Formats: sequence, structure tokens, C-alpha cells
Amino acid sequence: MFDIQKVRADFPILSQKVNGKPLVYFDNGATSQKPQIVIDAIVDYYSKYNANIHRGVHTLSQLATDAYEEARLKIQKHFNAKQNYEIILTSGTTESINLVANGFASILQKNDEIIVSALEHHSNIVPWQMLCEQTGAILKVIPMDIHGELIMSEYDKLLSDKTKLVFCNHISNALGTLNPIGYIIKKAHEVGAAVLIDGAQACPHLKPDVQALDVDFYVTSAHKMCGPTGVGMLYGKEEWLRKLPPYKGGGEMIATVTFEKTTYADLPHKFEAGTPNICGGIAFGAAVDYMNAIGFDGIAKQEKELLEYGTKRLQEIDNLTIYGPEDLNRKASVISFNVDGIHPYDIGTIIDKLGIAVRTGHHCAQPIMDFFKIPGTIRASFAFYNTKEEIDIFVEAVKKAITMLS
Repeated sequence: MFDIQKVRADFPILSQKVNGKPLVYFDNGATSQKPQIVIDAIVDYYSKYNANIHRGVHTLSQLATDAYEEARLKIQKHFNAKQNYEIILTSGTTESINLVANGFASILQKNDEIIVSALEHHSNIVPWQMLCEQTGAILKVIPMDIHGELIMSEYDKLLSDKTKLVFCNHISNALGTLNPIGYIIKKAHEVGAAVLIDGAQACPHLKPDVQALDVDFYVTSAHKMCGPTGVGMLYGKEEWLRKLPPYKGGGEMIATVTFEKTTYADLPHKFEAGTPNICGGIAFGAAVDYMNAIGFDGIAKQEKELLEYGTKRLQEIDNLTIYGPEDLNRKASVISFNVDGIHPYDIGTIIDKLGIAVRTGHHCAQPIMDFFKIPGTIRASFAFYNTKEEIDIFVEAVKKAITMLS
């Protein structure tokens, strides 16, 4: 059974007050809160076995190395990667994407085509634009419709033998749209293109199976899924990781170094130059353990109820527009909305005074806002530790803000 009060007790920050009011944290799309078990993993590393990894023969180094590599194995198992060395530990989703973009700079040729979706976060747009400037490749965009969903018939038309890469998020951070990545991957492979899926917003809600998806690259960040900031993952099929050149040079990623020639280490260390975020990697493993102990079936059920309830309650408010799929089975627990005649920032500022944390703005997804011809939205993003009672407090706060600003 999913015991919400027991779950909430795992998160110390949820019991505090903000501006004299109980915290209502609805900014999970930006970062999730951390359970005590993850906080403890960080403290334990620094207080008990802090040492550099992969380099020392002394006991602390071996303990730290074992813990770090055990975390890699946990992440491999969670995402069902075939090999542990297909999991590259990075600083987060953004670095993971840039690593792949940097690698393809030596593979793409002028007039090759790459495809990105209209629903992307800037981190899954800008690196590919930079890649096109560098190589002469052409960037094409899968358009979206008024419901915030990708138009698959247009995607089919964009694909050709010139298509080399396709990029899409699993779930939109701005709208919560659950994209049909299975179809996107299958169709791209039919023309010989590789696919990178940005899973930053999906991994808190569901458990991707990279082998079942047959995806070439899958990226995510630990801090969205109850882990620490500054660490994330790139999954890559072994064949692709062996083709791509190293992203950064330095310690750890080498086999031999002379002034005449350097040879590179084998996977995964080829892409992990320098001292990594050791405690972050270990805590990432702890977060994966925690979410699996909670269970993704329970997480999905709780968040579906929150999405349905939150949508119903907000629809009671006059002149309020919700953006994204109308079919709630095709979106995650994100509600992105505006109130006619009121800037989203103003509502966000007032409800903050009432202890409620939401995100306002374009959510690093400016093309989406340009499509709807709006400056931004108010985004309430729910996690499994949120409650319907918190939604009631939030809705009443929005109503109060509207009254004050009207």
C-alpha cells in the first residue's frame, strides 16, 4: 500500500514553513526534494570514506571506488542497459546531450539532416544548433499542434535517407506531454538514423527500459528523481559509444600518455575525464534504490490522481487556460496554465508569500511559448509525495491572487 504520510516523512524539507506557511512544493519539474536516505548517503561519503576513486591502493580509495561503481550497477539495472559500461556518469542531462553532440561533430557531413521536436527544452535544441553551425548539417523540427502534442504525420515526412539523428524528450518539461518515443525511435531506425531521448522529466514518473525501447542514447539527471544536483547519466549503445571520440581530455580517460601520442581508456572511462562527482554518483544510486523501494506503480497511481484532481480544481476558475494534452493519459503530473489578463509572474509571486512554490516563465522552452503567443505559464508539477490537500491550498491561493490582481 502507498502510505503518503510515511512517504512524506522521508523528506525533511516538507515539514518546514515558508513565509510562515506550511511549504507546498509544486516545482518538482525543476528539481525534486531529497529523502533522508539520499542525504545520509552524501554525509556518509564525506564523513566515513572520502577519497578519490580508481586511482588509490589505500583502503578509503577502494571503498569509495566500490561504492561509486556499485551505483553505476544500480543505474544499469534500473534502466536495463545491457552492459554497465554503457552507463556514463555525467554532470547531468545537459552535459550528456553535449557529449553526444560533440561526438557527432566528427561524423556528420554538410547537408546531413538532424531532427528535433518542437517540444524541447533549450538543452536539447542549442547543442544541435551549434553542431549544425560546425558541420553544415541541417536542423529540421517536428511541429506541434494546439494541444501540445507532436504531429507524427509531419515527422514521417521529415524522415529521409539524409536523416542521421533524431532528438526528442520523453516528457515535455513545459507541458507534461508524454511523447510517442517508441514510434519515433522505430521510424528513425527505418532510415538508419540514431535517436537520443531526453528523459529528464520522464524518469521521476516511470521506469524506462532502454533495451525494450531500442534507443541509441538516453539521458537524464539525478536531481529530478530524488537524487542530488550535479550528476546525471548518459546511456549509449556500446556500438555508438565506441564510435564517438572522447568529449574531454585529462586524467582517468587515458590508457597511455606520451608527448607523441595518447591512447584512450576503455568504456565507460573514455568519457569520464577528471575526478567525478563521487558522492553525487553514490547518492544517485541511493535515489534509484529509494524510488524502486517506493515502487513505480504506486508513484504512477498517486501522480495520476493528483493530475486529475488538480486539473479538475483549476478548471473551476474562470478565464483560466491549461496548456497541453486534454487527454490526461497522454501527460505527466504537470499543469501549465495562465489566467487571462494576468502575468504568470505576478501570480507566482503572490502565492509564494503563501508558502507555495511553483515555476513561472518559459521553462527553458521558449519556442513552445512562442507557439502559443504567450510570455510564459504558471507550472505546477506534482511528485508522488504531494497531496490533494496541498492542491486545495494551492487553488485557493491562486483564487486569492486573481482577486488581488484583478
